[in-house]
Amino acid sequence: MFTEFKEFAMRGNVIDMSVGVIIGTTFATIVQSFVDDILMPPFGLFIGKVDFSNLYINLSSSEYSTLAEARDAGVPTLNYGIFFNHAIHFFIVAFVLFLFVRQVNRLRRPEGDPLEHMKQKMCSYCYSNIPFKATRCPNCTSALIETEEKDRQKKATKITIKKRTG
Repeated sequence: MFTEFKEFAMRGNVIDMSVGVIIGTTFATIVQSFVDDILMPPFGLFIGKVDFSNLYINLSSSEYSTLAEARDAGVPTLNYGIFFNHAIHFFIVAFVLFLFVRQVNRLRRPEGDPLEHMKQKMCSYCYSNIPFKATRCPNCTSALIETEEKDRQKKATKITIKKRTG
């Protein structure tokens, strides 16, 4: 059982996930500090309150001057200032995560048509499958541009013959 656990714990996915969780937690702490210490004080000053996280609605009949006093007394409060801090924190983390995933997807995405290498056509001379954009057959070395033009002319001739006889 210990050997199985060791194999599980040493897999690349588990180690990568652990590193991701640690970095994510640290990043969340940085973003929380950015919201609480840099972003919210000017915003709180703008609305007339210095400490935005101290905004709350007291649900009891007693009067308290700060949220800390209300919490110490054990009275119920609606802490909309703290909620607003957490909402901004969430949107910043979500936006940074969006930018990160967008960049990773851009690096992974191939240039041009992703199905281009799968498109094939048939050589009109040796009937082997060849890449769609090939101008010469790699098997029989026939020039394909001329054959494509001849095929178009044959189709055009067949269409005009059918129209005349039809």
